[in-house]
Amino acid sequence: MTDLPAVSGPMLTAVYVVAGVLGLLIGSFLNVVVWRVPRRESIVSPPSACPQCEHPIRRRDNVPVLSWVWLRGRCRDCDARISPRYPLVEITTAALFVLVTARFGVDVPGVWALPAFFYLAAIGLALTLIDIDVHRLPDAIVLPSYGVAAALLGLATWGTGDWGSLLRAGLGGAILFVFYFLLLIVYPRGMGFGDVKLAGVLGLYLAWLGWGALVIGAFSAFLVGGVFAVALVLTGRAGRKSGIPFGPWMVAGAAIGIAWGEALWSAYLGLIL
Repeated sequence: MTDLPAVSGPMLTAVYVVAGVLGLLIGSFLNVVVWRVPRRESIVSPPSACPQCEHPIRRRDNVPVLSWVWLRGRCRDCDARISPRYPLVEITTAALFVLVTARFGVDVPGVWALPAFFYLAAIGLALTLIDIDVHRLPDAIVLPSYGVAAALLGLATWGTGDWGSLLRAGLGGAILFVFYFLLLIVYPRGMGFGDVKLAGVLGLYLAWLGWGALVIGAFSAFLVGGVFAVALVLTGRAGRKSGIPFGPWMVAGAAIGIAWGEALWSAYLGLIL
């Protein structure tokens, strides 16, 4: 396989811009996914429309971020308020795509991992917002992600030539799935089966990077989620029996594992060995 030439300088900046624009476009689509999937509506049709007056959104009013600014956050037809969450989702997705590009790079072998982790960033954000909204992680997103993750991580493995990483991914996905399933049996009030199914997907990605990423990613979910839950209780915003969605913290923990998992795990082993 021929290596791609190193990318640097203005060309690297252009790559980041392309990643950001792609993220904006995907973010616009994620707004549709987050609204329609929990309601079991098609994400293909009908075209997007104002939820107040139901007038179809014109193409010129469907440009990520810019259209919201041009319209000053209002519907062109009925002047109903358009939530700022829409452009924020688009901007966040763009930022995530740029960060993924920075994490893996655009040279061989990192470039082969970009499609897989772009996909994870997109579904991670969508599932986070849906879980916050309705306290549910829809099978319509989670279950197909097993096949998509396997295909994209397989592509990344083919590009890197490290076939052991794909085997490790399969084992890691199974381990994290079983771990969460046991937690569900022991403490069913603490999480739902949607969390268990999502754990398998996240385990695939984390273990593909390494066992350290898997351990740190899994641990970070409970650490960050626990700190947030305690903060809510201390500030009176939640009680000890309040239902707090755990999916967002699983995604946040996975992000930590992807970004710094291997380095943190190596540092930890260096301290105890």
